Amino acid sequence: MTLTLETGKSWTAVIADDHAILRNSIRGILEGHDGLSVVAEASDGLTAISLARQHMPDLLTLDIAMPYAQGVDVFHEVRRWAPDTRIVIFTGLSSVGLMSELVAAGVDGLFSKSGDPEALAQAIPVILHGGKVVAPEVRAMLEDAPPAQGLTAREAQILTLIAAGKANREIAEHLGVSAKTVDNHRTNLMRKLGVHSVAELLSYALREGYLETARYL
Repeated sequence: MTLTLETGKSWTAVIADDHAILRNSIRGILEGHDGLSVVAEASDGLTAISLARQHMPDLLTLDIAMPYAQGVDVFHEVRRWAPDTRIVIFTGLSSVGLMSELVAAGVDGLFSKSGDPEALAQAIPVILHGGKVVAPEVRAMLEDAPPAQGLTAREAQILTLIAAGKANREIAEHLGVSAKTVDNHRTNLMRKLGVHSVAELLSYALREGYLETARYL
C-alpha cells in the first residue's frame, strides 16, 4: 500500500538545483501530492541555505553539486538552522564515499538523477512522515563498492582543488594556509590513495565525482 499525505494538512517544500529543467521536473513530482506546495526555488547553494532559513520548509530537495555551496555543505548548514526540515539529495555522481557520508550523516532521502521519478513520488510521503529512503540503484552502488578510503574534510577539499587544476600556491591562498602545508597534504593524500602521479590522482577524482564538484570552483 502506498503511503499518502494527511488530508487537510499543508506541507511546504524548497527545491535547489542549478538546472531549471530539473527544478521543474521535481516541482511537478512534489506538487502531485495534495497539500504539498513548493514555496521557493534556488539555483545555487547559498540561496538554498537562505531560503531554508527564511521558509523553514517541511522538505528541501538538493542537487549534490551546485555553484557557491555544494549540496553536502548545504545539508549540514540547513541541519543547524532548520533541524525539522526533511532533506532529500539528488546526485548524478558515482562517489560512493560521498554518498556513504550522507547516509551516515542522516540524510532523509538519497536519489540518483537517472532514477525512476515514480520511486521519488512514492517516497515523498514516507520521508515527510519521518522515514528515510535510499533509492535502490544508490543502495546497490553502496553495497557493491569496496571500502571507502576515508579522506578527511581537508584532504577532500584539496583533492577537489587539484581536480580543478589549481597549483599548490593557489590552493594555499584559497584555504588560507602555507604552500608547504598544501604540499604535505598532497603527499599524504597520494600515499593514502596508493597513487604515484597527478594523473592517477585525477583518475581517482574522476571516479569519485570530485571533477564534477570542481567545475564550480
